[in-house]
Amino acid sequence: MYKISELVNTGKLLTSDGAWGTYLFKKGLASGSCPEEWNLSHSDEVYEIAKSYIEAGSDIISTNSFGSNLFKLSQYNLQEKLSEICQTSAEISRKAAGEEKYVMASLGPTGKFLIMGDVTSEELYNSFKQQAIAFEKGGANAVCIETFYALDEAEQAISAVKENTSLEVICTFTFDKSEYGFKTLMGISPQQMTESLILCGADIVGANCGSGFEDMIEIVKKIREVSARIPIIIQANAGMPVIENEQLFYSETPDKIKEIVPRLIDAGANIIGGCCGTTPEHIKVIAEIVGKFNQGKK
Repeated sequence: MYKISELVNTGKLLTSDGAWGTYLFKKGLASGSCPEEWNLSHSDEVYEIAKSYIEAGSDIISTNSFGSNLFKLSQYNLQEKLSEICQTSAEISRKAAGEEKYVMASLGPTGKFLIMGDVTSEELYNSFKQQAIAFEKGGANAVCIETFYALDEAEQAISAVKENTSLEVICTFTFDKSEYGFKTLMGISPQQMTESLILCGADIVGANCGSGFEDMIEIVKKIREVSARIPIIIQANAGMPVIENEQLFYSETPDKIKEIVPRLIDAGANIIGGCCGTTPEHIKVIAEIVGKFNQGKK
């Protein structure tokens, strides 16, 4: 089986999955409780989410492990269960994916800032190391270091995965649009991110979350200014959330993204999926478009 980056380098486009957090809440996750604990207590529901994305056409699915680091889990007194939670998250997604699809384990930021002295590099590295080893034991193909905003924390995460496992490293930052262009919370541009992550050894780079699929087109172009070869993954929110009749809706419906996804591909994206607000219906639309591109049809 090819590595994900190797498959992309053959010219094939891939479809990843959509939102997990919003899906978990729909299945009954209580506000304020630990989503990752559901891998242990509600594994069937977590499996159903993974399976729904596979059935929608995902080539790559994530794991329910975004906040599975020591710092986040300690808020729920679950730090001792880190390895079990991470390994089980990968096992659940692997069961849904079978052997033909890829599993990328989700690894989110800790919420701690090295620049502020909240945490040491060693503490970050050790948490990421434990997570990565457990993901590999659970059957993951890659780790998706996602929704990051600081280069120093991303560097520790990439090093921890690379030095302790044979997993591929995918790394995505989250950008907001400002008068100075797209920047992360820490003022990092897509170009700065790309240069640094390639030097750190990331196999695939990109962006996730943000304000929607439309804005991701410009971000992809900025990444391509730095590298024509690095595989790019985009996992966008379904637009900006709006509240109507006390219900939360996202502005970019599956129908709306039909005309955006081909433009993302033309800009240079290789792997496309969704983040907050996206559903299996969004992924089905993406998979159909990706399939047509792979067949040489637009």
